[in-house]
Amino acid sequence: MMKNVVITGATRGLGLAIAEELRRVGGYCLICIGRKRNAEFDIFQEQDPEYTDYVEYDLADLDGIPKLVTGITKEIGPIYGLVNNAGIGLDGLLATQHNSEISKVLRVNLEAPILLTKYVCRGMLTKREGRIINVSSIVASTGFNGLAAYAASKAGLEGFTRSLSRELGRAKITVNCLAPGYMETDMTAALEGEKLNSVRRRAPLGLPSPGNVATTVSYLLSDGAKMMTGSVITVDGGSTA
Repeated sequence: MMKNVVITGATRGLGLAIAEELRRVGGYCLICIGRKRNAEFDIFQEQDPEYTDYVEYDLADLDGIPKLVTGITKEIGPIYGLVNNAGIGLDGLLATQHNSEISKVLRVNLEAPILLTKYVCRGMLTKREGRIINVSSIVASTGFNGLAAYAASKAGLEGFTRSLSRELGRAKITVNCLAPGYMETDMTAALEGEKLNSVRRRAPLGLPSPGNVATTVSYLLSDGAKMMTGSVITVDGGSTA
C-alpha cells in the first residue's frame, strides 16, 4: 500500500531532490507543496502523475494551513510522512534589516512548519504511526554573518523537533531533523574565486549534492529508522567536524 508523504518546497532544489529520491525508492504517493510550478517540476510530475500530486500554497499564509491539511486528507488520504523543507533566507545585518523581513523569515521557517505539523500530526495520532522530518541547517549551530534571523528560525526548528519527539513518541510517531551544510547547487555555483574555494575547503568529503541529502530523508521514512527520534542529523561533507 502506498504511503502518502507531504513535502513542502518541493518544486525545486532540495525539495525536488527529496521527491525524486522517494520516487526512486518507491512505495510513496508524493504530495508536493510549492508556491508555483516550474518546468523542472512539470517534467518530474509527468513521469508519474498517478502518484505525484501538486498543491499550490504559500506557507506564509498561516491562517489557511488548517484548510490545506483538511483538503489533502479528504482528497488523497491520511498522511504518513511530513517533510518540512520549505524555507527562506533573507540576507542582511540585523541592525539594518527591515522588521517585515525578520517576521517573514520566522513565519515561513518556523511558524509554518509548527502549524503544519500541528494539523498533520492529529491524523497520525489517530492511526498511531507517522514520520515528521524537519529541514534545518548547520547555520543553526555555527551561525553566519548576515543570517541572524535565519539561524534563529532553524535553531527553533531543532528545539521543536526534540520536544515534539517526546510528545508523539508513545504513538509511534518519529520526529527528526536534518541539518544540511552547503550543497552543490546554483547558489554555491554563483560564488566566485576564493569565496567558493573557502566553502569547499571546509568539507573534507566535498560539498554534498541535494541528492546526497535526500537519501537521509528516505532513510528516516523507512522502517529502518523506526527507533530514531528527536535526532538532528548533519549532512555537510564534514565541514562542521
